[in-house]
Amino acid sequence: MRIIFMSTPEFAVPTLTDIVSSGHEVVAVYTRAPKPAGRGQAERKSPVHVSAEGFGIPVFTPRSLKSAEEQAAFAALDADLGVVVAYGLILPKPILEAPRLGCLNLHGSLLPRWRGAAPIQRAVMAGDKRTGIMVMQMDEGLDTGAVGLIEEMPIGPDTTAGEVHDKMMLVGADLMGRALAALERGSLDFTPQPTEGVTYAAKIDKAEARIDWSKPASEVHNLIRGLSPFPGAWFELNLNGTPTRIKALRSTLADASAAPGTVLPDLTIACGTGAVRLTTVQREGKGPMDAATFLRGAGTLPPVAN
Repeated sequence: MRIIFMSTPEFAVPTLTDIVSSGHEVVAVYTRAPKPAGRGQAERKSPVHVSAEGFGIPVFTPRSLKSAEEQAAFAALDADLGVVVAYGLILPKPILEAPRLGCLNLHGSLLPRWRGAAPIQRAVMAGDKRTGIMVMQMDEGLDTGAVGLIEEMPIGPDTTAGEVHDKMMLVGADLMGRALAALERGSLDFTPQPTEGVTYAAKIDKAEARIDWSKPASEVHNLIRGLSPFPGAWFELNLNGTPTRIKALRSTLADASAAPGTVLPDLTIACGTGAVRLTTVQREGKGPMDAATFLRGAGTLPPVAN
């Protein structure tokens, strides 16, 4: 098939690779425009942009698809199908309808739960015990289209969003490959989403990342793993007289009875109920380290985490 691939992050690179290796003709890749990054603020291309150039695929980076000119250019590619994976731009109706078979979207949740921008993080932050990835037919709603294929996966009690992401991007590539094969055979059936159980996965706000030790340990633990590795849940410790931001990247639930924020042995910190033991942390300006390494370099810890 003639395919237009629309995506931006690393999550989608295995899917693009699978589509190309399966013999489909990717006539164009649409991705977000390069952004300044790093100390020098040099413009950095998205992972999908870099991958597409490696395959010799034409890349387009419009800042919007609302203009008649952009929509005409898209339609002129004469594609059979659009494949969308975390692209980051709204697709107007003329874009959705331009390919002969419409547009398929790869979405990282068990729809209709966690429609929206951050489904993996929100599932982990909510303490969900399972998630999945779906191929759906896109419409004008926010992740409201009918579902063609589903692959479910468990979320372990200490699993981080990063671990779910890394597994899901490989499972998703395989799932989209199977969906395209079924679509070519005319055997890809779509089922409307249920009207009950709808939740929305809002974009992660930086203000959410600060740990509130007065909350139950289960909520703190889920926040830590849901925001790991990025942006990272954090708190402050007064190390050697200096308030220092510490990112908590991995944790496990622990038993303790103390005032919320009390720092206990083995980098266990009391919460509103229960406690969490931090197993991987990142001191401001340093790389990630296990708790034992952190404790060796931190000296005598203060009694309270802020």
